[in-house]
Amino acid sequence: MTAGPGHSTEPANGGAPGPGKAARVRRMFSDIAPRYDLLNHVLSLNVDRLWRSAAAREVVGGAPPGRVLDACAGTLDLSLAVASRLPPGGRVVGVDFALPMLELGRAKIGSARVDTVAADSLRLPFADGTFDAAAVAFGVRNLADRAAGLDEFARVLKASGRLVVLEFSTPAFAPLAAAYRFYFHRILPRIGALLSRHDDAYTYLPESVVDYPPPAAFGGMMEASGFQRVRWRRLTGGIVTLHVGEKGSLRAVSPDPDTADREVAS
Repeated sequence: MTAGPGHSTEPANGGAPGPGKAARVRRMFSDIAPRYDLLNHVLSLNVDRLWRSAAAREVVGGAPPGRVLDACAGTLDLSLAVASRLPPGGRVVGVDFALPMLELGRAKIGSARVDTVAADSLRLPFADGTFDAAAVAFGVRNLADRAAGLDEFARVLKASGRLVVLEFSTPAFAPLAAAYRFYFHRILPRIGALLSRHDDAYTYLPESVVDYPPPAAFGGMMEASGFQRVRWRRLTGGIVTLHVGEKGSLRAVSPDPDTADREVAS
């Protein structure tokens, strides 16, 4: 199941504590890069393709974007899904700080309208208001400072630019949540370690999901970073959640108290 590259400095807030997270995440995803795509498809039973397709549709929804940022892009699966849906002249810029992941992704680009930049998603090398839309698939969870990451995404978006975040979550239905936790904590780490030949990467994945805020709380974080009309929907019974928001003209002082009512039907 998709682990998602991380891009981080040391945590200030909204992220998992502990020194050296940036170095650990970069090294971990660099190590598993050769088997990353295979593991994603095997461990998710190939449903990860549908999740990224849903995210790509949200990116191009409404006014079709001309230039799109794919942050924490990994091997560029989301970049390619978005690029295939863009209008003529549109392009995607995939950013990742684990160079081996990007190199594998570059081999898949072909004629797709995708460019790549090796950079940290907390220090994006782009001017304010560069992009019409931004997307992150399974990467926000790995940011050492999630609030700072959302601020950075807002900075590089144009006014009313759309942010789409696809991330793991815990199902709300109790029986499904119990089965999910069993698979996530008992089965997935063993299969992941066997196929990736890496002892830590697929133990880190369930740990990072436990640390991640629930959908309403993350929606509040988006609003605190200035995103408006924030909404989300759960996919595959709530195994993942797709958040969507639009950059507002002013940064919010505090999360909107009505955020909990923003979930939409799948």
